[in-house]
Amino acid sequence: MITCIVVDDDVNTTKVFSDILELMGLQVLGRGFSGSGAVCLYKQFRPNVVFIDLAMPKTDGFYAITKIRQIDPNAKFVVVTANLTVETDKQLEDLQIDSIIYKPFDLDEIKRVLEQYKTNSSS
Repeated sequence: MITCIVVDDDVNTTKVFSDILELMGLQVLGRGFSGSGAVCLYKQFRPNVVFIDLAMPKTDGFYAITKIRQIDPNAKFVVVTANLTVETDKQLEDLQIDSIIYKPFDLDEIKRVLEQYKTNSSS
């Protein structure tokens, strides 16, 4: 089973997205609401995948991705975002982000992204 954490500063988004992932067969180990919360959850649970928003107050998704990569250079991230600029796209490329899901969520897109983890976890 694929394990994950879900991090977004919007509590409702975090709950809905977590529920969707659980219905799709993932085990959500924890939910966070900031970049620093994501780092703490990662240290605690070491999930297979981190689903993370970029725009969060205080410590954002870029902070979390950078800190988690220091802990585990092979950590897997799926960025869940409402907007993506060319600058942001370049930063995500530099950080070697695995996938991006755009808000509002599209269930087919979530399924497509999850397929790569199901394939990778069974090989």
